[in-house]
Amino acid sequence: MADPTDGEPIGEPHRGTAVVTGAAGFIGSHLVAALAGSGRRVVGVDRRWSEGGVTPPPWGVAGELASMDLDRLLGGASVVFHLAGRPGVRPSWDLFAGYAQDNVFVTQRILDACVRTGVPRVVLASSSSVYGAVTPMAEDQRPSPLSPYAVTKLAAEQLGLAYAARAPDVTVTAMRYFTVYGPGQRPDMLLSRALRSALTGEVLSIFGDGRDRRDFTYVGDVVDATIRAASTDVPGGVYNVGTGTSTSVNDLIAFVTEVTGHAPQVRHAEAQAGDAPATRADLTRSADVLGYRPKVPLRQGIAEQARAFDAILERVG
Repeated sequence: MADPTDGEPIGEPHRGTAVVTGAAGFIGSHLVAALAGSGRRVVGVDRRWSEGGVTPPPWGVAGELASMDLDRLLGGASVVFHLAGRPGVRPSWDLFAGYAQDNVFVTQRILDACVRTGVPRVVLASSSSVYGAVTPMAEDQRPSPLSPYAVTKLAAEQLGLAYAARAPDVTVTAMRYFTVYGPGQRPDMLLSRALRSALTGEVLSIFGDGRDRRDFTYVGDVVDATIRAASTDVPGGVYNVGTGTSTSVNDLIAFVTEVTGHAPQVRHAEAQAGDAPATRADLTRSADVLGYRPKVPLRQGIAEQARAFDAILERVG
């Protein structure tokens, strides 16, 4: 990856520093790489760099967003990509205080600091889970979250829009990511577990009968939409980031079998509370306003993730 601190910041509309929270995470690391590759100066922040003796990269700041000096971190930034947060539907039923802290309280601190320091643009990571059980999912539909996690993501969105209404010099866009996959995906996510099962023989637990459907979206397409949302030509509000298609869990496993040449060892478990039966993005607004059009077909994206997983297996022996 190009050094995010090298050279002069380039490109319109933002010529200052881009701050990425959650920069060590799945989407965050891809976003930093894309910004750096375009010559943009980036500062990344992540608490994972302060855990276990991990040294942050030269462009990274280790810290806890709930308590660190945000004015110092964000001062002079032209855009903040706030991707940090606590993911996962199922654990949120038992660990709500942590979800509220990481997804709501921290977002409020970020927004408050952006207003104080004059950051003109904030891009927030949200989730398709805010919709609940309706498909297709369009931004003007009334949200109906089915889990505490989804409630916190909706609350973060609404905080962003409230701050933008109160401080018109700050534009806030909330990106409703659908099921994001690709190299570097969290190991607890379905496709990561399916590939691990196919390539190592580990048992793959699936909640339900495999007929649940998801809008699987390649991380490169997600990064493209996220960067587009930072343009000063983009009005604030919420935007879907998906593909507009929906694939069943059973069909995803069939793709994994086709790509790897090995069938995952599937074990079915009871369906879990809070899981929507299907997700599918309506991309009308994102296409019209952001110019976003997903480019990576699912089979191609699975192959890319499988190659990355193979490389990891080779390194660890």
